[in-house]
Amino acid sequence: MAIRYTSLSLAALAMMSGYAQAADLAAPKPVPAAPEPCKATLSFPAYNGPIKQNPDPTCFTIGGFGDIYVGGALTGYAYTQTNQFNRDLALPLGIFPDRDRASRIDFSNLMTWVQKVDGPLQFTIAAGAYAIPTLGAQNYSAFNQTDLLFSPLPVAFGKWQINDAWSIQGGRMPTLIGSEAPFTFQNLNISRGLLFFQENIINHGVQVNWSEGPWSVSVAGTDGFYSGEISWFTGAVTYKLNDANTIGVNGGFNVDRTNAGVRSFRYQFATPLFQQNSGIFNINYTYADGPWVVTPYFQFTNVERDPRIGIFESASTYGGAILASYAFNENFALAGRVEYETQTGNRLTGTTSLLYGPGSSALSVTVTPTFTFGRYFLRAEYAHVQLYDITAGFGFGRGGNKTSQDRYLVETGFTF
Repeated sequence: MAIRYTSLSLAALAMMSGYAQAADLAAPKPVPAAPEPCKATLSFPAYNGPIKQNPDPTCFTIGGFGDIYVGGALTGYAYTQTNQFNRDLALPLGIFPDRDRASRIDFSNLMTWVQKVDGPLQFTIAAGAYAIPTLGAQNYSAFNQTDLLFSPLPVAFGKWQINDAWSIQGGRMPTLIGSEAPFTFQNLNISRGLLFFQENIINHGVQVNWSEGPWSVSVAGTDGFYSGEISWFTGAVTYKLNDANTIGVNGGFNVDRTNAGVRSFRYQFATPLFQQNSGIFNINYTYADGPWVVTPYFQFTNVERDPRIGIFESASTYGGAILASYAFNENFALAGRVEYETQTGNRLTGTTSLLYGPGSSALSVTVTPTFTFGRYFLRAEYAHVQLYDITAGFGFGRGGNKTSQDRYLVETGFTF
């Protein structure tokens, strides 16, 4: 049967449609749900190993201001080593001298951090004492390292989150360079590696960040090796291939010259002359899937000749490392690191030493089993460093002529 629409029926339909539209307009619109308080993802401190970030950090919500997160690390370590350096370190300001000892029991972290990570205005502050043990280098007490490196306030910066993609931050920040983080609990191993020694750790400056899709890009103007002079340009680019694979490049260089030789003793310790006036380039790849974390990376550094500030010969370093960890279960993981680094130059006639004299090279092997129980962890470590073609007096031991060092460490504590 055909249906015929009369003018009356069409008018009725129009009236019904009008009623429906009016009812729809009158109906209350759903209000977007407010973000759940204290559920933000924290990016500091970054954890790169079996010790994981606290999934439920302490958080306080302040009305009109936002969520404030509080965390920290209370950890201690003990070590013994062969062929320690025998060069004393005369500390400034009348503090008793310290030295690289054959064994030591000490704190590795007495730290707390406070941060705000939501809204357009954010901040991060980390304070306390810390030790940053590094292979092939002198190691001093945590309190002396804190005093001579980055003070009891190593990190303090503010951030403006402009939109979902762009942000700008400034203050005292972790570097953009490298594949290992400053503090022990952040890493696969207790000791930092040989390549880490060529990289700056904490610097002052301003940093711009952009992130969209698989891409993350950051550029910064900083003071490099904590020199107090904003003369370094650094950058990092990361591309996430998929959920398991990430590749990145990072580096920087000093666009000016820093005469670290005329600075105070304190800054000479944190600001080595050659590294402060160098350039550095790293390329790294990370595979993280299931129980595996594997990060190989390559590093190149170069320092140009400048007799005005005491650099009488150009020199470069080339190095590579593989860091890896396998988690057997939620409580036990085995981590390791293998790295090799070499320096250009003639060990008989060269004058610029970035390693153990011109023309020297070094190999290191590190093994670190780690037990975790919630926020508590216990781990042991064995590390061996082998030197080649050293300059007399630049190696290990009392006379600086030993070419190997074994280090045994234990670290325990908890993060919160």
